[in-house]
Amino acid sequence: ARWGKTGDFQHIGFGSILGEDRKMMKTRSGESVGLIEVLEEAVERAAKVIAEKNPDLPADEAAKIAETVGIGALKFAELSQNRLTDYVFSWDRMLALQGDTAPYLQYSHVRIRSIFRKLDAPFDATAAGIHLNEAAEIHLVRLIVRFGEILPTILEDHRPNLLANYVLELARAFHSYFEACPVLKAEEPIRSSRLALCELTARTLKQGLHLLGIDVPERM
Repeated sequence: ARWGKTGDFQHIGFGSILGEDRKMMKTRSGESVGLIEVLEEAVERAAKVIAEKNPDLPADEAAKIAETVGIGALKFAELSQNRLTDYVFSWDRMLALQGDTAPYLQYSHVRIRSIFRKLDAPFDATAAGIHLNEAAEIHLVRLIVRFGEILPTILEDHRPNLLANYVLELARAFHSYFEACPVLKAEEPIRSSRLALCELTARTLKQGLHLLGIDVPERM
């Protein structure tokens, strides 16, 4: 092997994962918890959440969504923390559809995409003019523009939690925007402008999650 002869190496430290008793996570027999077992349990638990949220989903689609949501929840729980800080592992918290979780972000993306399924024809965001009249619109646009600005810092500092914080802030801003600014019921050209903001938000949110290694389902 020729590793180490060229290039720079840097040690990336990280904290410990604690159980809800704030002690190192262990199995009931006192052994270290295996990754495969954790992944499998994440998918099983996510399947229950999805079944409660949307019981009419076909079984094969529900299984795929459960895998996307369960594994995404684990990744986000890890990457959203300051990597040098210990954190408490909680299934209920990481799989919640509300709060600082991957399921919340994934559901936010699903909610945006559902807007476009209600349209009678495909929407071209590039052809729409942007009209910013409301404070919620301006705030959302400012956040979208910041996406490219934060990436160099994340790479330089090896802090993916900064990206996690950003996508959470973006999702919250979208929900505030959607409550304050009617989209489908607005008159033109405001309707097209607001649809374009929805599209830009969905793209940015999806890209941010992709950089964290998290996929987004079409439905939940």
